Amino acid sequence: MIKLYKILSFSFLLATLTSCTFTENMYVNDNGAGKFSVDVDGSALMQMAGDQMGSQMGADAKKSIDSTFTFKQLISEKQDSISKLSMEAQKEIKKLENFVFNIKMNAEQKQFLMNIATDFKNVNELQDVLQSMGTLQKLGGGASPSNPFASLGDNKSKLNYTYDGKKFTRKAIIDKQKLTEKAADSTAAMSKMIFASSNYIIKYHFPKRIKKVSNPNALFSDDRKTITIQYPFTDYMENPDKLNFDVEFEK
Repeated sequence: MIKLYKILSFSFLLATLTSCTFTENMYVNDNGAGKFSVDVDGSALMQMAGDQMGSQMGADAKKSIDSTFTFKQLISEKQDSISKLSMEAQKEIKKLENFVFNIKMNAEQKQFLMNIATDFKNVNELQDVLQSMGTLQKLGGGASPSNPFASLGDNKSKLNYTYDGKKFTRKAIIDKQKLTEKAADSTAAMSKMIFASSNYIIKYHFPKRIKKVSNPNALFSDDRKTITIQYPFTDYMENPDKLNFDVEFEK
């Protein structure tokens, strides 16, 4: 059996070689509860990773992988390493316990999909959820610009969601000082190069018909209960407030 951290390690390596599509999905129910997930699709250029697959995973590279596990399992497996981190870092990692990770990889079919998901009782529980994903880099012992989920938590902003049945808001508040520091960081430049051709898609599903969205680029489903907005991934990293918007619902 391939160890959980080995699957993650290889997945992040492959992400450096591909143009990825990140999709932030949210399903909101009538009672305000729902499900949040981020999907990463690197299938398009997987054929470029043949040599790396062989060197990193050996015989395992020839296997079709469809693996699902909770981060609680992963954290348990890496507990010795985690216990050496600061208490603050340990608390951040603990926030991921309820997330479920799935990877589907098939070299023959040129498929490479990753998904990380969690349920919520209220969208307020999702405050800074993407920033918490940045702690994934600590599971490997250090920062890595090739870690796609860690990159989600590296845009130097705090993300807030609100929903009261009448209005939904997605708002990223930028820490300008940290953003300036990041711009001078060599790893930030590397991340920008790696994900230059990647896209970030927001796809939110609501229980009510949508009256209007503040973002003019939003696309509606036929029943007007789902919106889809696509951005270059560099916007997510460098101008996260571009992804801010309000949604108002029909009465």
